[in-house]
Amino acid sequence: MLQTGHCNAGNYPSPKEADWIARDFRFNTGEVMPELRLHYRTVGAPSGEPVLILHGTTGTGASMLTPDFAGELFGPGQPLDAGKYFIILPDAIGAGGSSKPSDGLRIRFPAYNYDDMVLAQHRLLTEHLRIRHLRLLIGNSMGGMHAWIWGVRYPDFMDALVPMASQPTEMSGRNWMLRRMLIEMVRNDPEYRDGDYTSQPSSLRFYNAFFALATNGGTLAYQKAAPTIDLADKYVDARLAQPFTLDANDFLYQWGASRGYNPAPGLENIKATVLAINAADDERYPPETGLMERAMQLVPNGRLHLIPASEDTCGHGTTGLARFYKRELQELLQTTPRRSGE
Repeated sequence: MLQTGHCNAGNYPSPKEADWIARDFRFNTGEVMPELRLHYRTVGAPSGEPVLILHGTTGTGASMLTPDFAGELFGPGQPLDAGKYFIILPDAIGAGGSSKPSDGLRIRFPAYNYDDMVLAQHRLLTEHLRIRHLRLLIGNSMGGMHAWIWGVRYPDFMDALVPMASQPTEMSGRNWMLRRMLIEMVRNDPEYRDGDYTSQPSSLRFYNAFFALATNGGTLAYQKAAPTIDLADKYVDARLAQPFTLDANDFLYQWGASRGYNPAPGLENIKATVLAINAADDERYPPETGLMERAMQLVPNGRLHLIPASEDTCGHGTTGLARFYKRELQELLQTTPRRSGE
């Protein structure tokens, strides 16, 4: 059933929410779920040019409806003016209102990966929304990695592709090491009880905060916010006092889903015009590795926009602030030719 959200302060139409059931969904493991629920939001009229926006790990489609992102992009005259575009924001498998372990299956839920998540998004668009071609696909963090998979797997499906806060290279290095450590810490908590807990492990809040501080936020921004030990302590106290509603099994599945991610072998097949956007102070994708520059050389029609580090950027989270790239996004849409769909 379609639901309309409350009025927002972004000067764009209120999001509408709905669910769709993907029948007999086959996962990479070979397991089949007779009914996989996919929750999604839309902004704008279905008659507009379709745009798909993909969220990051532990987020939902709603996490992209912030003043710093949607408020900068969806309003009249803005790059993704909802009066012109039909904007689709799905909740990925394992997140938000879509099917996830905490719905009841717990650790019996299929061990989904990013390929499964992209397949579910594709089925939502083609089978339910009857969309065969996108004007733009933009994703942030995990959504950026999904965007790279989309470009490789469905090269004729979009005109423009904007992967942000991501790399089209194998999950590796400190990025995976810290994800693996996060997973192991939760699994080894006695309160986790091999996924059969009756209440959330008390350590989950601390592990989540530790990982976020270690891999997101920006070195210069943190130093500006906490130039003394007292201010640093207050920052940590405030982080730990934030509302916390994550489920441990959902959490482990979400972070574990990145295992096996590696679109690099198919980059030469991408047909869309690609604008990759990363931040120079991204803790998870530091530019000094050179991985991104080498990968972009394989993308036929792509370029990298690297946002310089400053006290106003926030590391891996910088791309959540559309003011840093809305001009480049507008230019991309103005110059990218329209191509026929599949």
